[in-house]
Amino acid sequence: MAIKISLEKTDSRLFCCSKWWGDPDMPKDMSYPMYKTPDSEEYPLTFVCQIDCSEIYALDPSCGLPPEGMLYFFAALDEYLGYETPFHLGLGGWPKGAVKVKYAKTVNPETFESYIMVDDEDEPLTLPPLKMQFSLCDEADDGIKLLGVPFSGDVRDNCPGLVNLLQIDSEADSLEEDISFYDCGFFHFLLKPSELENQWWHSCGGYLTSL
Repeated sequence: MAIKISLEKTDSRLFCCSKWWGDPDMPKDMSYPMYKTPDSEEYPLTFVCQIDCSEIYALDPSCGLPPEGMLYFFAALDEYLGYETPFHLGLGGWPKGAVKVKYAKTVNPETFESYIMVDDEDEPLTLPPLKMQFSLCDEADDGIKLLGVPFSGDVRDNCPGLVNLLQIDSEADSLEEDISFYDCGFFHFLLKPSELENQWWHSCGGYLTSL
């Protein structure tokens, strides 16, 4: 089984809640992840989502994720959101550091703070947050999902045995206006089963494909 993610608009900042886009709410001592470009410059990764693991554990205690805490997903996706970037990452496996998964063992609104990114005119650089709803689905489904296996046979063939930690389907109704991965594209955060079991989030890799 896998976990389907449905997204909907909200007026809430969703502080310390599961959310897609928006600004990450992190412990004060957690640094925002950066990607080192080929020119050795550091570029902030795009915040994709944060997930309260207790919600997933309540739905499927055998899923392999921690029973509590917050899981954060970042990737170098600005190009696919329509922004200019000093580098290009295309189809296939992405280089080390182009995706980052972070984890906070506990969620405490009193010690967490939002990392808000703004431009030179103090305008927010992030898209409005979307509320996340979770439900069970088949492991090879398309759409936005946690766990299971990649929907694309191309990814399954080129990354045999890897777990789909997070699948982003750019054709999902709730994302069509936000992001585009070529034609009918998917982006995956991938881990080996042993890495998921040991919660080695730093080992997560990225893979982009288009059907």
